[in-house]
Amino acid sequence: MLTVLVALAANALIAGAKSVAAVLTGSASMVAEAAHSWSDTGNEVFLLVAERRGRRPRDVEHPRGYGRSTYIWSLVAAFGLFSAGAVVSIWHGVTELGAEEGEASFTINYVVLAIAFVLEGTSFLQATRQVRGGAVRFGLRPWRYVTRTSNPTLRAVFFEDASALLGILIAVTGIALHQLTGNAVWDAAGSIGVGVLLAVVAVFLMRRNMDYLLGQGVDPGTRRQVLVRLLAHPEIDRITYLHLEYVGPQRVFVVAAVDLVGDDTEGHLALRFRRVEAEIEEASFIEDAVLTLAPPDEPALTPGRDAG
Repeated sequence: MLTVLVALAANALIAGAKSVAAVLTGSASMVAEAAHSWSDTGNEVFLLVAERRGRRPRDVEHPRGYGRSTYIWSLVAAFGLFSAGAVVSIWHGVTELGAEEGEASFTINYVVLAIAFVLEGTSFLQATRQVRGGAVRFGLRPWRYVTRTSNPTLRAVFFEDASALLGILIAVTGIALHQLTGNAVWDAAGSIGVGVLLAVVAVFLMRRNMDYLLGQGVDPGTRRQVLVRLLAHPEIDRITYLHLEYVGPQRVFVVAAVDLVGDDTEGHLALRFRRVEAEIEEASFIEDAVLTLAPPDEPALTPGRDAG
């Protein structure tokens, strides 16, 4: 939540400054950057909604919680980045390619983009710190973690901030080439370049959210973690089947075929299953657990051999 709030504050300030600079200078690259920042600001609002709705506790109508709503709202945010950022930037850049050149003013653009780079960099550092912390916790490299994490808001903020910094560099390059050559085509090309960058990032974010909505499989580390936790339970003797499914950011639905210790009647066994399920669900990353009786002839799963 802190990462999203920092990004929201930074983008709102930057969007206003870029818009003023775009009106005063008429720079195509600055218009693209203003559209970029306004779309990012709107996206952060959607991400805040995603965080709030995804944290609601499960109820009778949603026994596995509301975590998947996080992916829906993050998908909406990514589409907003594509439509409001990428399409507007590319369209404006293309229309400016053949436009008559007016009087150009470059100083304001450089000052605003420099301030924007500092603010975007502050937000990006906050997101990077969270990414590194998560990567250490799961034993992954930061890049692999942020591309594969089940936390869509963290991934969105990280890639939006990274694209914002790269977009500023593209815009500065287009404006500088315009100033050096006197040809406004470079400025328009900068706008198109920012739009293409945003389109690539938006499509990537949309695809990742769709993966989780369609049932993204858990990574081997999470599977091993769940299997170890189940086997550590004093009432579970062995496990022959384990199905894990993401139902929200770092929240999984567990289905397992287990053999409980001792022998019991069917009525008492059902009550023991319910009690063990409730105890397993006390783990912060397990949203719901369903246990079934393991067939006696099936081999047992082990963390070393079957967690991958």
